[in-house]
Amino acid sequence: MATRAAHKRLTREYQNIQKNPPPFIVAHPSETNILEWHYILTGPPKTPYENGQYWGTLIFPPEYPFAPPAIRMHTPSGRFQPSTRLCLSISDFHPKSFNPAWEVSTILIGLLSFMTSEEMTTGSVSASESERRLLAARSRWWNSTGGGSHSGVSAGVTPSNKGINNIKAGDGGLKFRTEWQEVDQENWHWMKVNRIDIATGQIVPDTTVAAANSCSPETSAFRRRPVGSGPRLGAVMEGGQVAKEAGQSWVRRHKFLVVLGLIFGYVLVSRMYQDMSGVSTVRS
Repeated sequence: MATRAAHKRLTREYQNIQKNPPPFIVAHPSETNILEWHYILTGPPKTPYENGQYWGTLIFPPEYPFAPPAIRMHTPSGRFQPSTRLCLSISDFHPKSFNPAWEVSTILIGLLSFMTSEEMTTGSVSASESERRLLAARSRWWNSTGGGSHSGVSAGVTPSNKGINNIKAGDGGLKFRTEWQEVDQENWHWMKVNRIDIATGQIVPDTTVAAANSCSPETSAFRRRPVGSGPRLGAVMEGGQVAKEAGQSWVRRHKFLVVLGLIFGYVLVSRMYQDMSGVSTVRS
């Protein structure tokens, strides 16, 4: 339970962050516990996290601001281990280095700055830029479906979790939906518009367009040409050239034998001619 000082301080900070939200950052305390804050970082442009939706939590100690919060990011990012405490100078790993003048916005700005760097620490991971971009593209789906587990959650049944610190794939997006109702609705609309498969997070092919394009054999043949007819036509043309070159290359490789054969044939024909000439002379 928050102390009176902590409650007052966090209430004031929530008002400040609403009036002047830092770029790419939104945050609010839970309705049931002012020490439990939820944030969403939007991946900045020109980074591997661009347009990604990264949801996490700050769990403040009752004695805040004289002690720092535990910081976690639940959305897979390729930068941090999901739902793992992060070792930062602004987190509970280093209480002695925490400055009581730092506010929630200061903490989240520091987290975003660290995220877009390559510095390693406890709770961070290594990943390629392409992997991070893929996770950024799937972040909205992950948040609102619990990593594709939404369809497996029965109506009226709350999946068991071991507390706020262990939010991972499997809750069907329940906790995210509870804390971010409007954002969750936007995510579901986004998934519908972009035909995102709820279970896999991948784009579902538009069967209507596919059916329209495959109405006639001509259309189907035209669509297959780049991967079917084209290569086969090229293969036939190339095959003829290969055969031609193969014949020429045999002559080049065996030209010595060809020359010997020509000489032998010449000698043989000459002798036959001489023999025939001698026989004609004798008869005469």
